[in-house]
Amino acid sequence: MCFLCACLAEKMVTREIHNPFLKKFAEYGMITISIWIMVVGIYFFKFPNNFAFGGVTGFSTVFAKMTGWSAGDFTFFVNTGLLIVGFMFLGTDVGVKTVYASMLMSFSLSALERFCPLSGPLTKEPLLELIFAIFCPGFGSAVLFNIGASSGGTDIIAMILKKHTSMNIGSALLLVDLTSVVMAFFVFGPTTGLFSILGLMAKSLVIDDVIENMNLCKCFNIICDNPEPICNFIIHELHRSATTYTAEGAFTHHNKTVIMTTMKRVQAVKLRNYIRKVEPTAFILISNSSEIIGKGFLTN
Repeated sequence: MCFLCACLAEKMVTREIHNPFLKKFAEYGMITISIWIMVVGIYFFKFPNNFAFGGVTGFSTVFAKMTGWSAGDFTFFVNTGLLIVGFMFLGTDVGVKTVYASMLMSFSLSALERFCPLSGPLTKEPLLELIFAIFCPGFGSAVLFNIGASSGGTDIIAMILKKHTSMNIGSALLLVDLTSVVMAFFVFGPTTGLFSILGLMAKSLVIDDVIENMNLCKCFNIICDNPEPICNFIIHELHRSATTYTAEGAFTHHNKTVIMTTMKRVQAVKLRNYIRKVEPTAFILISNSSEIIGKGFLTN
């Protein structure tokens, strides 16, 4: 499921757009879609089942039960407060994307509570609903992280800690999440508390797995006799570059050319099929990599 979600997200976020206006429009469109996917998982699956994991929405579930507030309104007020604190301590480092994503999530949750109220869980299968409560927000968060945005909330706390302290950010955020899970044990009972622990453990795995699959590239080492048509295909058809060098076969002692190149998975299939057609005797080594730094991929 993570792999299928990642493939979909890769198609959504990796298409190159050169027009600055269209690029910005596509970026905010992706943020909007990602937030709505998260909202669906939170509102329809997380809130009705009282699953208390995952930052502000986890605390919202607990405090809504304790105070009688709606979870959506509580999320709105806390996110707004954290944004104000963020501007006080971080200034413009909070970022327009974070403000937009945080406010969109808060407004969407509050709007759903008013226009689509729920009296209880959608199904009688809490484990099934836990899966959607994990995967929808996890997938949305992974897409946001991959395009340099976040949904605000406890991410702002992480940004403040990163800037003003030497505290381990991951440990600090884990402590925040654990606090809401422990509170769930006392407020909702051991069953919901155990489901929340399971959700907390699975959430980070989902986010990491989706991001890794979204960034997954194929690295080629092609050993061939005639590199010219292959290099032309890589440059002119796939719009990638390559590095070539001469090698010698250990058994035959014949000179060979080795072509090194890296590209996305869709491009890799085209290249593999082309090589099979133009030089079926070529020796091809293909490996996976999810972290490539350089022009056309991640930047330092």
